[in-house]
Amino acid sequence: MIQDIQELCDETCEGTGLLETTSLTDRRIEEHLALNLSDIFKALGDPTRVKIIYALVQNELCVHDLSVVLEMAQSAVSHQLRYLRNLRIVKRRKSGKTVYYSLDDDHVEQIFVQTLQHIKHE
Repeated sequence: MIQDIQELCDETCEGTGLLETTSLTDRRIEEHLALNLSDIFKALGDPTRVKIIYALVQNELCVHDLSVVLEMAQSAVSHQLRYLRNLRIVKRRKSGKTVYYSLDDDHVEQIFVQTLQHIKHE
């Protein structure tokens, strides 16, 4: 039955008409942008990285502080921070021998906070 409905839709669908006024290529995201966007969502797909970002939304922190908050080894936290830095989700600032981490910019915070609000919304 579902297949019958799908076949009927395919036969009778006339589309939105939007493609008559624009080029098909205008509807495509550039490949490098699709890959970069996908990488950001992959980064957010890991619970440990989400916990790091959540902590950094609230404060700039060093690896030691993050390891305490996450109850993880510093080496494991450092590994995740390096991954997040490579994607420009977090940045670092060195003060003496201590390296402090924070979110790279407001966009990262907005994406994270908006997504969290969406999840909490009923």
